[in-house]
Amino acid sequence: MIRFSWKTAVIAGVALTFAGEAMADTTWNASLWGKRRAFTEHMEKLSELVNEKSGGKFQIKLHYGAALSKNRENLDGISIGAFEMAQFCAGYHRDKNPTITVLELPFLGVTTLEQEIKLSNAIYSHPATQKDLARWNAKLLMPSPMPQYNVAGTGTPPTSLSDFDGMRIRATGGIGQAFKKVGAVPTSVTSSEAYNALESGVVDSVAFAPHAHLAFRTIDIAKWWTTNLNPGTVNCPIVANIDSFESLSDEEKDILMSSIPEALEHYLAKYGEVYEKWGPVLEKNGIKKVDFPQSEIDAFRKAAAAPGRDAWIKDMEAKGVPGQELYDLVVKTLNE
Repeated sequence: MIRFSWKTAVIAGVALTFAGEAMADTTWNASLWGKRRAFTEHMEKLSELVNEKSGGKFQIKLHYGAALSKNRENLDGISIGAFEMAQFCAGYHRDKNPTITVLELPFLGVTTLEQEIKLSNAIYSHPATQKDLARWNAKLLMPSPMPQYNVAGTGTPPTSLSDFDGMRIRATGGIGQAFKKVGAVPTSVTSSEAYNALESGVVDSVAFAPHAHLAFRTIDIAKWWTTNLNPGTVNCPIVANIDSFESLSDEEKDILMSSIPEALEHYLAKYGEVYEKWGPVLEKNGIKKVDFPQSEIDAFRKAAAAPGRDAWIKDMEAKGVPGQELYDLVVKTLNE
């Protein structure tokens, strides 16, 4: 439970940050972690578009480096109105947002970022999901689509699934559960903590999308990288405080919501640039690329996909969450 004193401190900090600045008619503060990277480019574009369309009267100020809140506490900050907008990842606190963890199940079969956007929007629009996030006074605005994760690590490169037995791996959500099925030991350190965890030996490997390996520098100390395991990804929405959203004028709401498609298009373009950097960085750092044979990938899928799905649905239904309905929506959306 977040204490009132924490809320007061955060709000006071925000006020001090903007002391002496010319304030817009409406100013929102957005809580982010890390630094500007492909993962936050839709927020950069959204801020730019909102400012332009409103003539500077509606502004979204982006705060990096967990300046307003730790990444695991962004949803808590949204719930108490400490800031108006935030990004968070479902796998950081699965019990707080159980409905959207369906998007983190292993081996769903998503192959493009465009599919990831479509699938996320379908789940975000489901009444159960909206009710789930409303418990935190959070309105889902847009996803932060990411490609399939792969693993970078130190030590001897794995060449078969058996090599993951006992390996300590930074992996959250469904990805962590998938690796657990093949004997790995998943830990859920945050992305900001991953480099230190790998460097110090707390973990042997880190599961990330390429942009995160670059942004959090795990690829600077890794010795190998798996090219084709593709067990899944994490889901990291952008949300707004419901009270703040409802207090916007109709014009401001339209400016905000109409800017989301263009912000996501910008995100996709920027993420494409990550792959242009990825190959040269691997070569420069002397990273060994590990290609698993199809038989090993099939075995991984058999061990993790159906068992992970069935366990998730059973757990959700026991909690009163329509797990089967949400999973069926995933399948339907991917087949459209």
